[in-house]
Amino acid sequence: MTHPDASTQLPQAPVRIDAWLWAVRIFKTRGLASDEVKAGHVRLNDSHPKPSQKVKPGDVVKVRYPGWERTFVVKKTLAKRVGAPVAVTCYEDISGPKPAYLSSGVMPRRERGSGRPTKDERRALNRLRGYEKE
Repeated sequence: MTHPDASTQLPQAPVRIDAWLWAVRIFKTRGLASDEVKAGHVRLNDSHPKPSQKVKPGDVVKVRYPGWERTFVVKKTLAKRVGAPVAVTCYEDISGPKPAYLSSGVMPRRERGSGRPTKDERRALNRLRGYEKE
């Protein structure tokens, strides 16, 4: 049995937006895609769709993430999830680059099990953050 790709399926048939978002790997699960559509974080041609609304080639899908928005133009429709190399051929990402403040490293964390900061450590952290004057 061969692995199905975008060329062996019917690429022009309209597909539910939640299924398409999951199939092209924009969201990890179909349930998450459906929840994001219901929450209003996804727009289809500048309208808020329901998860069952159909997408077709040429539609513009906007997905809002905290702090930025990605914009996709649908090239092919898929109902089944495919591998990442095939998935990127099914849409055109016309959004700008990810903002620099979201691309920076993770926030430093205390070692697990080290407990709360002592009074001296807390004051040093406040001075470092600029909350307290010396």
